Amino acid sequence: MPLRQSRSTAVLPAPRFRAVLGVLAALATLTLLAFPRLASAQEKGVSLSIQYRPGQKTTLIVLPIAGANGDSIARIVSRDLDFSDRFTVVASTSAPAVNGPINYALFTKLGVDGIVQVTLLPTGWVRVALHDVGLKNVKNSRDFPLPTPALSAGWRLAVHGVSDGVEEWITGARGIAQTRIAFTRGGRVWTTDSDGANVTAVTPSGMSPQWLPSGRGIVYSVLDGVRNPIMLTDLSTGAQRVIASAQGVEHTTPIVSPDGRTVVFARGSDTGTDLYQQPIDGGTPRRITVGRGRASAQASFSPDGQRLAFMSDRSGHPEVYISDLDGTNTELLTAAAFGDRDYRAGPDWSPDGRLVAFQSRNGGTFQIMTINLRDQSVKQVTNDGRNDDPSWAPDSRHVVFTSTRSGTRQLWIVDTETGRTRQLTFGPETRLSAWSPRLLAQ
Repeated sequence: MPLRQSRSTAVLPAPRFRAVLGVLAALATLTLLAFPRLASAQEKGVSLSIQYRPGQKTTLIVLPIAGANGDSIARIVSRDLDFSDRFTVVASTSAPAVNGPINYALFTKLGVDGIVQVTLLPTGWVRVALHDVGLKNVKNSRDFPLPTPALSAGWRLAVHGVSDGVEEWITGARGIAQTRIAFTRGGRVWTTDSDGANVTAVTPSGMSPQWLPSGRGIVYSVLDGVRNPIMLTDLSTGAQRVIASAQGVEHTTPIVSPDGRTVVFARGSDTGTDLYQQPIDGGTPRRITVGRGRASAQASFSPDGQRLAFMSDRSGHPEVYISDLDGTNTELLTAAAFGDRDYRAGPDWSPDGRLVAFQSRNGGTFQIMTINLRDQSVKQVTNDGRNDDPSWAPDSRHVVFTSTRSGTRQLWIVDTETGRTRQLTFGPETRLSAWSPRLLAQ
């Protein structure tokens, strides 16, 4: 009597065997189609736990840092990662004690995807390690220099650079903590860090500041009642020089081209206000717009420097227009609606070129809006109080603006994807802000 074959060793006839293989292959293909992120991870060998996914927040924890000023570093880095609006940051007080190798199982119970571990080095530098809890290993590690003295403005800017480095490890894009914001207060230009620290007056007078592409200087207007010049201040030396001035006219709302070679500003007189451009090192201003008694001002460069968004009331009320740099091919960007209450102004072109932010009068008050240049879709990103003068962050996601929601005009920051807002400035009234490009520690 022949032995009965077990199910695990039975040999299928060739046709049936090929059919089973075909079914298994089809199931595998369906699995990868249903879970494309799994397929991508298998192909690229990346972590599934700490990988950033748009629309979702990665959960991080910054471990307590032993040593002098360790608490300050941990607090700054935690706040920076929270302000990025890409992460959920667990309080460091929830962290298990770490006196040796990381016990990843304990952090898994906390629901943590990544661990930021900072160690102070005898050289004054810090060693930063990003742990992937899911893979139970170190995803990235690097030493960062911190200048002296500790807690100075330059030291804090370098710590912000640590935060931006961690964000880049996870998302692939550098963060914006190591940036500054310029603004007008009390007839002077001031700057502040992206978290509201180190508020510093940088000019004796002036308004409407805009940054040089290098982040090393600021252009701004001075309304002195005489020549009303456009000025440039070198932030590293404090040196100032006049870029444009003329008797009997006003020069306002200056901007600098992405290559740093050209300045565009509004020039106003009894015959109207028009946009002009000239080399930043000097020269004869050349008219861009011809308003014939109307006003054109508040220009913003496209990222490639070839086009301008600007405000003009040529239609009878302020709207946002786009034109080539020489003023040709002008198009209305914001759709005009019937009525005397139409008012759209203060455009700012996002660094990635996709959106233009502007202020719009809605229901009797001003709100910040964005318009998508591809499909003309409009999104309202503020609701409370009066909101003016938007300026994009380098990440093309956050906008700084002036708002009355706290009772006085102050600067606020909104995440245009989630609507989350935070107050940036406090104290005397503040307005007319401009977000810097990404900076290097100084």
